[in-house]
Amino acid sequence: MPFSFLRFRKSANRIRQIINVFLKYGFGKVIDQIHLGRFIPFRKRIKTFGQWPPVKSPSAPEQLRMAFAELGPSFIKLAQILSSRPDLITTRFADEFKKLQDRVPPFPAEEAFRIIEDETGKKIEEIFSVFDRIPVAAASIAQVFQGKLLDGNDVIIKVQRPRIREQIDTDIGILMYAASLLEKYLPESNFFNPTGIVEEFSRTVRKELDFLEESRNCMRFRKNFENVPDVYIPAIFDRFTTNKIIVMERIEGVRIDDIEGIVRLNLDRPRLAKAGVNAYFKMTLEDGFFHADPHAGNIFAMPSGKIGFMDFGIVGRVSLELRETMANTFLALINKDFDSLVDQYIELGLVPEHVDLDAFRREFKADLWEFLEPLYGMTIKEINFAEYLDTVTHLAIKHKMKIPSDLLLINKAMLILENIGRELDPNFDFISVAEPYASKIVRERLRPGRLFEKARKNVMEITDFAVLFPRQLRQIVQKVLKDDFHIKMTHIGLDRLIRDMDRSSNRIAFGMIISAILLSSAIMHSTGAGPTVLGFSLLGMSAFFFALLLGVWLIISIIRSGRL
Repeated sequence: MPFSFLRFRKSANRIRQIINVFLKYGFGKVIDQIHLGRFIPFRKRIKTFGQWPPVKSPSAPEQLRMAFAELGPSFIKLAQILSSRPDLITTRFADEFKKLQDRVPPFPAEEAFRIIEDETGKKIEEIFSVFDRIPVAAASIAQVFQGKLLDGNDVIIKVQRPRIREQIDTDIGILMYAASLLEKYLPESNFFNPTGIVEEFSRTVRKELDFLEESRNCMRFRKNFENVPDVYIPAIFDRFTTNKIIVMERIEGVRIDDIEGIVRLNLDRPRLAKAGVNAYFKMTLEDGFFHADPHAGNIFAMPSGKIGFMDFGIVGRVSLELRETMANTFLALINKDFDSLVDQYIELGLVPEHVDLDAFRREFKADLWEFLEPLYGMTIKEINFAEYLDTVTHLAIKHKMKIPSDLLLINKAMLILENIGRELDPNFDFISVAEPYASKIVRERLRPGRLFEKARKNVMEITDFAVLFPRQLRQIVQKVLKDDFHIKMTHIGLDRLIRDMDRSSNRIAFGMIISAILLSSAIMHSTGAGPTVLGFSLLGMSAFFFALLLGVWLIISIIRSGRL
């Protein structure tokens, strides 16, 4: 969204706070380069002058993580989202951001009561017979309480933080403004696509802020798993659910990574591992709608032996084409058909533009084969799928493949799930669990009805092309005959060249002005123009010190630009 001047002024205090935190962690030069130094008091600007940003140092990701943690909910959520996007921010920063968990102080229960009463139009005692004032979780966007409805149902109540929407809106506006400044004044930052990062963050966090959307996600999962005996999705009490609160059935059980708790409940650990991974493959390869944040705090082992899922704010969707490619990938790995596996991974990611496809395929295959070769001597059970998936993802990023964001969410979820599966059952065979789902998709693709539908679509596309092409060709010929044929050319990097030339010419002009002032000062001094003190012309001395001040200013600006 555009960051208007009015909003900019209203957000000035928050901007100063953000800038001060980044200064604290050594990013002063970046602040100066993107022209936000005017928000820093002159004394602090002098103090931080010459500081170089630690972007290329080993500690840079850690310092940026600490800065985000100090800046509060919006930046914590941004870091958590970015931790699953190593293709956008590089692996170093993504791995560091994975360490950033929600550590936000809880807000008082009285605030939660006020929000619930405002949203539902009812008093707390008209809804709950019991409401535990101590939250069981306090995250960046919401806080979770336990309670009991008047009808006796045990529930959890997820309440959005007070004024969190306004705070996130303000921070998104500031981030978008900062991203535009980065792209304008630091063209090398375009590698990270700052505007794209902020736009993705905005889309994701706004979905999480819509609790009605989260409740609809939960109800959809509940419908998808209504006939799966080993998985339980809690019910939503929609008469008490609004944009800012969710009232959901409470799941009894222990966290899926609480091995001691699972042992106390005398549950079958291998069965739990299989049930959890089966559920996820059903979501991704069968339903095309998956829980995108399946960390241990959102998955519970229930006393009945079922797996219970919670927190449906982040979900992903998988197109039928992507499901088919994923299915072929799993089958190729199961059958150790590594040639096919390489081709499927090239299909999974979008090949960069302006590349030699044959050379790209050859180089990508060479890198992937170097990793796959040791797998020939292993059984499927011995293959560490988490390590395999992580390596292949990093290879794709190395070759600048444009990996779909939902695929990265799937990869992240599978890494978490395999780790959980191996904790529950050290002999767990993660890959073979995928085989029934993958085989089903491949069989479905070969079904006569599906083949006929594909053929029909292809025929329709050919027909449309045959009808439109003569008309479009006639329009082109007419434009050529009328001398109205235009070719649009995009100059890559020309704007940066123009900007650098403008900056250089301005500095040259500035230097010439300083030289002229110095020359005038010398002439006035030699001729004794105007009043004199101790034989020195006051006008000449004034001009000299003014030129000196401008000269120092010019030198500082050149040093700060990093281009001596």
